[in-house]
Amino acid sequence: MSQPFLLTSETDLSTDYKQKVLPFFADRVVQGTFSGVNNNEIAYAYVIHPDEIGSIVISSGRIESLIKYKELLFDLYQNGYSVFIWDHRGQGLSGRMLPQKQRGYVENFDNFVADMQQFYQTIVKPNSPHKPKLLCHSMGGAIGALYLLKHPDDFSSVVFSSPMFGIKSPIPDWAALPIINAGLGLNATFSNKAWYFIGQTDYIAVPFAMNTITHSKLRYQIFRDEYEQKPQAKLGGVTLRWLKSAFIAMEHIANSADKIELPVLVMQSGGDMVVENKAQDEVCNKLPNCSVQKIDGAKHELLMEQDQYRTPALNHVLTFFAAN
Repeated sequence: MSQPFLLTSETDLSTDYKQKVLPFFADRVVQGTFSGVNNNEIAYAYVIHPDEIGSIVISSGRIESLIKYKELLFDLYQNGYSVFIWDHRGQGLSGRMLPQKQRGYVENFDNFVADMQQFYQTIVKPNSPHKPKLLCHSMGGAIGALYLLKHPDDFSSVVFSSPMFGIKSPIPDWAALPIINAGLGLNATFSNKAWYFIGQTDYIAVPFAMNTITHSKLRYQIFRDEYEQKPQAKLGGVTLRWLKSAFIAMEHIANSADKIELPVLVMQSGGDMVVENKAQDEVCNKLPNCSVQKIDGAKHELLMEQDQYRTPALNHVLTFFAAN
């Protein structure tokens, strides 16, 4: 059976990334910034296809940046799409809210949503003849779901890749929340710095053999190399405030999922060690128009996995978008 879509391959990626992907990003992709909530500087990038069949907006995951998505932008463009992406506040090339720039922090996930709405109105909508499609990964899935609850008419369909509707943790939610709340109380009493959650630290370049996100050594190395070239994109672990905000966001999504009526595809990583697949199933079951496609054995980062996982995942994504 012939390959239905044009996708990069690990076999040639070490050469193609330098000879095709990087020149494409440098020559075709527009980059800029805008002022988000509380004048926080938000970085973005987009590429307009001259003969677009549609446009796709990417809501990325925690610690991620648009520089990590160069290969995906290239692939989506090769298949006829204009593509838009922004870096969430507090990470990537966007501004930080804390003097301790490595700490993963947000006051409230509503701020992520407000930034996204401004990006949509000022950058995406004026450059999209078609109603855009939404592609979300991990934390970006939680942000995307919250956005759809507030702005249900902005997108024609959505794909959630390994969405953060629940977090894998050795500590169950009923035990974690009291710890978080107690920690926030102590933090407010004893320090004016936002504390990390237990065990969290500044950025660590985890060796490939110890990583929990992908089987692809090549794509993992490309990701790390991009961050070494742009060290301001590096981010450490989560603060107590980020984690409390995430729990509030995930609870709201679980309670309100039935209000998201557009076509939804959940791409599930069978070997995910970061987010909770059971929570994805529960949310999808509440959605009026949702299906789950599980990629057996894949780790969390479906969009930067080995070809045996990434290629079928992207085939499902592009087939779904073509039909919706």
